[in-house]
Amino acid sequence: MAINQPKDVENVQRIEPARIENPPETVADLTAELSAGSATLGRNLHPRTAGNLADLVRIMNTYYTNLIEGHHTRPRDIERALAGQLDRDEERRDLQLEAAAHVRVQTEVDRLGLAGDLPEPASPEFIQWLHREFYHAAPERLLRIAGVGREITMTPGEWRSQPEHDVAVGRHQPPSSSRVDEFMRYFAERYGFDGMGRAGRIIAMAAAHHRLNYIHPFPDGNGRVSRLMSHAMAWRADVAAHGLWSISRGLARGLQSRNEYKQMMDLADTPRQGDLDGRGNLSERALVEYVTWFLRVAVDQVTFMSELVDLDNLASRLRAYVARRNRFKPEAAILLEQTLVRGEIERGEASRITGLPVRTAQRVLNDLVAAGLIASATPKGAVSLRFPADSLEELFPRLYPLA
Repeated sequence: MAINQPKDVENVQRIEPARIENPPETVADLTAELSAGSATLGRNLHPRTAGNLADLVRIMNTYYTNLIEGHHTRPRDIERALAGQLDRDEERRDLQLEAAAHVRVQTEVDRLGLAGDLPEPASPEFIQWLHREFYHAAPERLLRIAGVGREITMTPGEWRSQPEHDVAVGRHQPPSSSRVDEFMRYFAERYGFDGMGRAGRIIAMAAAHHRLNYIHPFPDGNGRVSRLMSHAMAWRADVAAHGLWSISRGLARGLQSRNEYKQMMDLADTPRQGDLDGRGNLSERALVEYVTWFLRVAVDQVTFMSELVDLDNLASRLRAYVARRNRFKPEAAILLEQTLVRGEIERGEASRITGLPVRTAQRVLNDLVAAGLIASATPKGAVSLRFPADSLEELFPRLYPLA
C-alpha cells in the first residue's frame, strides 16, 4: 500500500531554503578557509605523485562511504576487488563489488574534473549517471530491495516512480515517487553552479548534499550518490585539490563523534520554527548550522591531508619505513625519495642515484617493486611511487583508524 502524503509536502518548494542567501560571518570564513587550504594541498608534489596519491584517496573514500552504509570493507579487500580477486563468500564479494564500483565511478569523476569536462553536478542527467554507473555491473541480488508491500528490483539510474517506491527514512517522509522528477528539476535550478561565485558554490555544495537525500530520488543508493555528487561539486567549486581529500572520511568520523553525520542530517530536516526562522518550509537556522558543520568537516579533512602528504613529512615516513625492514638496503630510501620528488625515475638511473654497482642497485629497485612501493605501466618503463594497503598504517597514520 502506498504512503499517503499531505499535499503541502508535494510542492517542490518544500526543500526551501535551498541556499543561504545571506551567509553569516562564520560560514563566509569557512568558505575562505576551505578555498585557501585546498589551493595549497599537495602543491609541492609532482603531478605523477599527486595522481598516485589520488588513487589512494579514492580507496579511502570508498572505505569510509561503505562504513557510513554500515559495511566494513578493508582497504586490502578493496585493492583485491580492483584487481578482480573476489572473495568466495557471497556477502563479502558483494561488498567488494560495491567498493570497486565506487572507485570506478570516482575515478571517472576525477578524470573529468582534471580535464575540465565535468558536467553540472546538480543536473538530473549527471545524478542519474552517477547512480547508473555505480549499479550498472551489480548482480541482480544487489538491486533487489524492500518496497512498499513487496520486493522490487531497482533499475540503475531511474528515479523512484511507482507507488511501491515510496519510502520513509527514519522520521522523514520524502516526496512521493510521482513527484520525484519535478523535485529533481527544481533541485537542478536551485543548485546549478552557473552564475554562482566560488563562495556560493562551496555553500551550495554543503546544502545540496542534504537536500538531495531529503528528496531521496532513488529507491536505494541515495547516500552513495550524494557523496559522489559532493565530490563532483568540490571539483566544480575549485576546492577538490586534484582529488587529494575526501569528504566521506570526514562525514564518517565527524568532528567529535561518528554519530554527527546522522544527527546533522536529521537536524537539517527540521521544519521552520516561527517567523524568525526564514521564509521557507524548512528551518533556515538548522540549514545554517548544518552547512557550518559540513564546511568545518571539509576544512578538517583538507588540513589533515595537507599534513599527511607534505613532501618533507612523507619523505621522512618513507625513510623510516625502509629503516624498519631488513629486506631493504638503506639505499632503497634514496630511490623512494627521488621517485617522490621527481614523480618517476628510469630504471637505469638506480645505480647513479644510489651510488651502488649496477647489479646491486637493480636488486634494490626490484625489492621495492616486489613490495609494491614502486611500479610502472610496462615491465621496463619508468617507475613511480605506489602505496599498497599493507604500508598505509605506517606511511599514512590515522588514514584508516577505524580499519
